[in-house]
Amino acid sequence: MAEENVSLSLIKEVRERTGAGLMDCKKALVENNLDVSKSIDWLREKGIAKVAKKAETRIAAEGSTTVIVEGNKAVLLEINCETDFVAANDIFKELVSKVAKLVLDNEPKTKEEAMELKGKDGKSVSDYFLDAGIKFGEKLDFRRFVIVKKNTNQIFGEYVHLGGRISSLAVIEGGDSEVAKGVVLNVCSLNPTYITKEDIPEAEIEKEMAIQLEASKNDPSFSKKPEDIQKKIIRGRVEKTFNESVLTEGAYILDDSLTIGQLLNQKKAKVISTYRYEVGEGIEKRQDDFAAEVAAQANMAKK
Repeated sequence: MAEENVSLSLIKEVRERTGAGLMDCKKALVENNLDVSKSIDWLREKGIAKVAKKAETRIAAEGSTTVIVEGNKAVLLEINCETDFVAANDIFKELVSKVAKLVLDNEPKTKEEAMELKGKDGKSVSDYFLDAGIKFGEKLDFRRFVIVKKNTNQIFGEYVHLGGRISSLAVIEGGDSEVAKGVVLNVCSLNPTYITKEDIPEAEIEKEMAIQLEASKNDPSFSKKPEDIQKKIIRGRVEKTFNESVLTEGAYILDDSLTIGQLLNQKKAKVISTYRYEVGEGIEKRQDDFAAEVAAQANMAKK
């Protein structure tokens, strides 16, 4: 098929449906005898090759989290991309919302199951990722999700911070929606490891005791104190360390004259579970030397 036979209207249609470049759309139409559907598939196949190649060297550590609550169930998830520019794009935000709703409605057990879920348009989540990946030219990754269910007498507290940089979810029993809101704000802000002191494993306490005891040897004045005082000091240090990672010991973010534990006691409530996703946490970001990259490209241009 000669290139001059490809109309602008066909190129425009393929471009609007794929987001691919004009010349790529034209080439796809030429290769597929002006068949729009086959041209789209052709572009997607080429896109798959590009994404697979990128996946070997590119790291998706930006992106967005979200939380959706409907009745007695909720979903918290994270989807990643390579740059904060894409993360702020409305199309990417729509992808996150669309996938979250599909996951909440269908309750898949694994990411693999989630990727096969289909929307009302007949496309799968995998298709949505592929389309967006082609459009943005970036690696996208459906990193994680959790579906949380509660009893009718329990209350959800949900919070999305900085447009999705951090999303948190809490389930409480007793109290009211304001208490749930306060709890989830603390979860987002302080990122506690444990809900109460009782949740701390004994092995962790013993480990911290050993660390503090060893550290005390660097304090000459410590050895001069009576043994019972030494024990109290060590216990105090251990308690202080763990208080920073215990939800109920933290100051209530909306009223720092109270701890979360005191708030819960006042409202006759307790925390059942908490969840918190922060974009890119635990992902080792690649540190690119931009100046070196520019210099390398300049040298190649001279050759």
